[in-house]
Amino acid sequence: QVQLVESGGGFVQAGGSLRLSCAASTRSFSAYAMAWFRQAPGKEREFVAAINWIGGSLDYADAVKGRFTISRDNAKNTVYLQMNSLKPEDTAVYYCAANPVVITTTPRYWGQGTQVTVSS
Repeated sequence: QVQLVESGGGFVQAGGSLRLSCAASTRSFSAYAMAWFRQAPGKEREFVAAINWIGGSLDYADAVKGRFTISRDNAKNTVYLQMNSLKPEDTAVYYCAANPVVITTTPRYWGQGTQVTVSS
């Protein structure tokens, strides 16, 4: 099993920045594609960003493209989500997810989530 723990969430005003981190317990972190999803109150979970195991293939939701950047440090078993120019509509619980090798909309492993609140 892969344990995922998110951190870095918090309160920020519109236009500000946050960096989320996701630490993975697996001994084979480099073999996993990693992704971020989010879920706002009263809304369905939505895809945010993903990075494949080699780090050369990236995917972003249109709503965050140009503002968010996903990256990974395989030596630290950690994936990051740098969030800039935050908007109130970015407010949500952000979830880290992992899947062997390939990016998928239904990842095998999920973290518990970290709250991001953006004030206007």
